[in-house]
Amino acid sequence: MTDLSPTAETLSGVTTELFAVNGALLRAGDALSARFGLTSARWQVLGLLADGPQSAAQLARERGLRRQAVQQTVVKLVDEGLVTTAANPADRRAPLVSLTAEGAAALARIEPAERRWMEHLADGLDPDDLKAALRLLRGLRAVLAEGLPPSAGGGADAAAVGVTGPA
Repeated sequence: MTDLSPTAETLSGVTTELFAVNGALLRAGDALSARFGLTSARWQVLGLLADGPQSAAQLARERGLRRQAVQQTVVKLVDEGLVTTAANPADRRAPLVSLTAEGAAALARIEPAERRWMEHLADGLDPDDLKAALRLLRGLRAVLAEGLPPSAGGGADAAAVGVTGPA
């Protein structure tokens, strides 16, 4: 990219690293969770349901994923007996997904390994840096939730960089 402000140039580097870290976290999460018969995606859904029933759309919003991808994961988890679905009194079209006893047991089995993994990742990292990173990522997530600005969503500027909007 050219003609970016220094802050935008730094943010570009941050986003590049975030994509790389996300991929690495998913690969490591898949390796860890595979020992327990799960994938990162299934583990994430089970973990979110530990706080109580949610719809697939709610789960997707929490993780910034497509609802269809979460729905596919939910179907697999239902088939495996780890979650169940029930009518949602707030929205007939969006069933609530809940952990089964077997799903809660799967989470309990993976939890010690998750704790060891988090301690390993945190070892040697500055706690203040982590807190600053968390604030930054939460702020960036909030800005991203607002959507693309009009100048990035179409028109001559967007055409020049190949932005065509959501697929």
